[in-house]
Amino acid sequence: MIIMGVLGSVGVKKYDNFTHTATETILAAAVHELNVREKLIWLDMKISIDGYTNDADVYATLDTNVGSRLKWNPGPNIGGGTLHCETASYILTRTPSSITAAAKWQ
Repeated sequence: MIIMGVLGSVGVKKYDNFTHTATETILAAAVHELNVREKLIWLDMKISIDGYTNDADVYATLDTNVGSRLKWNPGPNIGGGTLHCETASYILTRTPSSITAAAKWQ
């Protein structure tokens, strides 16, 4: 019985660590996805006939829905927001785009 109890407690700890690592990975992938979307929109604006206009236009085009398991609260807005996945969350800031660089979520 004691051996089974020890094995069970080790298994639960490993499972908790695994799920925590998985949610952290999901959040990191979502931030990467936001940055890729920002860069694509920015590049599209740069090569368009009108060219880059301003950061508000870039943000207005951005789809911030990065998955059904991820929720924003508060935000998102042009300055950032808090992205949640299960028990983990990232507080993100958004560095605005400019004529020379795409916006960046961090």
